[in-house]
Amino acid sequence: MSGKESLVPLIKFLTQPGYKGNNIKYIDIIQKEEIPIFCKNQKTQKNRLMPFKTLFDNKEDFWHQNQDWEYYLMPDGFQKLKDQLAAKPIDWDEKKQQLPPAKAEEVKAEPEPKPKPKPAPEPVVNEVEELEELEASFGDDYKTFSEMSSEEKINLLNQDKDKLNALLEQKDKDEEEVVEILIDTTKNAALVNHTVLEEAIFRADDEAKKLTQDMVDSTHEMVKSSAQLISQDVFSNELMNTLVEKSNGTIIQHMTRVYLNGIAFLTYYNKLVSTSSAIQKIRVKFAGQYRKFYKDLLPHLDADDINLEQVFYGGLRIIPPDLFNKWAVGFLIHDIGKAAAVEYHEGESSYDRKIVIDHVKQGYKSIMTKTNYPMEASLVTGYHHEYYGDPSGYGYFRAYLAQYKKQNPYATQDYCITFDLEPILDYQALAYFPAKVLEIIDVFDSVTDPHRVYRKPMTTEEALTMMREDFVEKHHKIDAILFDIFSMFIREKEANNAAKKR
Repeated sequence: MSGKESLVPLIKFLTQPGYKGNNIKYIDIIQKEEIPIFCKNQKTQKNRLMPFKTLFDNKEDFWHQNQDWEYYLMPDGFQKLKDQLAAKPIDWDEKKQQLPPAKAEEVKAEPEPKPKPKPAPEPVVNEVEELEELEASFGDDYKTFSEMSSEEKINLLNQDKDKLNALLEQKDKDEEEVVEILIDTTKNAALVNHTVLEEAIFRADDEAKKLTQDMVDSTHEMVKSSAQLISQDVFSNELMNTLVEKSNGTIIQHMTRVYLNGIAFLTYYNKLVSTSSAIQKIRVKFAGQYRKFYKDLLPHLDADDINLEQVFYGGLRIIPPDLFNKWAVGFLIHDIGKAAAVEYHEGESSYDRKIVIDHVKQGYKSIMTKTNYPMEASLVTGYHHEYYGDPSGYGYFRAYLAQYKKQNPYATQDYCITFDLEPILDYQALAYFPAKVLEIIDVFDSVTDPHRVYRKPMTTEEALTMMREDFVEKHHKIDAILFDIFSMFIREKEANNAAKKR
């Protein structure tokens, strides 16, 4: 590459006169041919080579909506694009049929399409059966929420926030009241988000973002209040037991438990790492207890160079309030794309990997393209089944990483976990901290769920033993250090509950 003048600016290429409206043909070829994009940061002068699909999935018009970055096609990529255009004419009528309605209007047919046979009628959907299936998965309140107006849903979120704030101001709180309100407000927020996104998914992106903006703002405020309340040692009571007794609907019940346990764990983690002795204890036993685990994940590094700062980019540190709240939102909406047909860690007869994987994609795409939730929350949704690249895992990050490695074959990931966005988006780290936390909580909740249909729920100790053997020792799926901290959290919580009963 002779210099910047040899690069082709992506913004001029995809939007110049004559290409507007037909740029989908170039986008399609760039993705199929895996043509990399040269990215240049105008502030830091940092350059990187990225897969087009990664950038496009995150933001469909990324090339003209980012003031900090400029995007280019390299000469060989530009030549490959021209060769493909010359080699094979594209059936634009067929391509148009593959696009969502909002995108299809942008594509000009070349030439005019011939009349087509009238399509067969759509199969009749039994609305009663569909509603029964949704109520079974999302709870008895699903129908009520689905019939609410947008204004009614936002008002409910704001009322819930006021309830939480009123509790925060009370000096002597009634534990039972706190538990009830935390459960109800979390369930309400999950149902509001699910039902609003059900409607937004069929809208054009800009229209959907306008539709969901009030929901995003109100959910964020509700989560801030909820997180404050949980952080006041409320997690030490019988919160989860009460939740199991009063909730119904597998998916909403699971989302509620994971959210509340997730915030409780992050609170516990912050208190733990705020004491220098906790981190020092991990550092002292790192070589004997953890180094082999992380050497397997970072095989290109010398074992002696693998330390706590190599595992956690920048070291273990306290999560600041703003980041804490963004991750908490991610915990709340992590399964927002889950379909009614999906069940959790059940028997093989009910397990459909394609459906299970699809829920992560649906959730991630709907949050990224149809809402203005922060990217931190979106990545929690899309990256929480990665399992450090284990074959049983899935998610967007591993697909993006595979594309990145094709275009950068000598690039390495020198860190395991990052708290910040840039190292995960730049492929410097293998995993995103809140997603690794969510993996642990997600698995634990699934296998201890008393409503499991095909298998008996595990006790706490059975679950922790199984997870250590299968998810840490035999397979490196969840993080070893975070799992040990989580085990301490769960056991301490159960000990506090037992002490209160005596």
